[in-house]
Amino acid sequence: MKLAVIGATGWIGSHITSEAIARGHQVNALVRDVSKVTQDNVTVTEFDLTKDDIATAAAGSDVVIAAIGGRALGNHEIVANTAKQLLNTLAGTGTRILWVGGAGSLEVAPGVTLVSSPDFPAEYKAEAIAQGEALDVFRASTADTAWTFVSPAAVIYPGESEGPYRVGGDSFFTDANGESKISVTDYAKAMLDEAQSAAHLNQRISIAY
Repeated sequence: MKLAVIGATGWIGSHITSEAIARGHQVNALVRDVSKVTQDNVTVTEFDLTKDDIATAAAGSDVVIAAIGGRALGNHEIVANTAKQLLNTLAGTGTRILWVGGAGSLEVAPGVTLVSSPDFPAEYKAEAIAQGEALDVFRASTADTAWTFVSPAAVIYPGESEGPYRVGGDSFFTDANGESKISVTDYAKAMLDEAQSAAHLNQRISIAY
């Protein structure tokens, strides 16, 4: 497959890029600073979300994987705006979108999101809200662009694969110890599994042990 990765030099984006390369996919890393791409066997394209055309940068790609946080730029509005831009610009191209989402919009009870919980960490709240707004953009879109919004567990951390992961939907879920967690390596594996299978088109899925 031909994959374009937006944010390929970020923490999650770089793991997704490495996993895609390891599986033998053709990877186009779309990044603001090309000097930060350290992997071999990858095409590197200088790309700025705020001014460059995604359809041109990702031309010929089967899937665009977007790892957009907004925190580094101090601009959380870019998250939902990027979702809208991708949906509209890629319409009619046949290119799918895989979106690195957040856990904050998962439901801990019907209609009650994790980010609205009293003990949700304040330092991550703005980013979680921005990701929830992006999810709303995907769900409201009438463009013919296929998408999958992939929420990680509440805790995503550095580390190697720890074995099988579970795929959920909109509901927040935990393991037998009451923990919601996933290593960044296994999250990247889940993202590439979805890229290859296209099993959850136009849906939000969640990944945790």
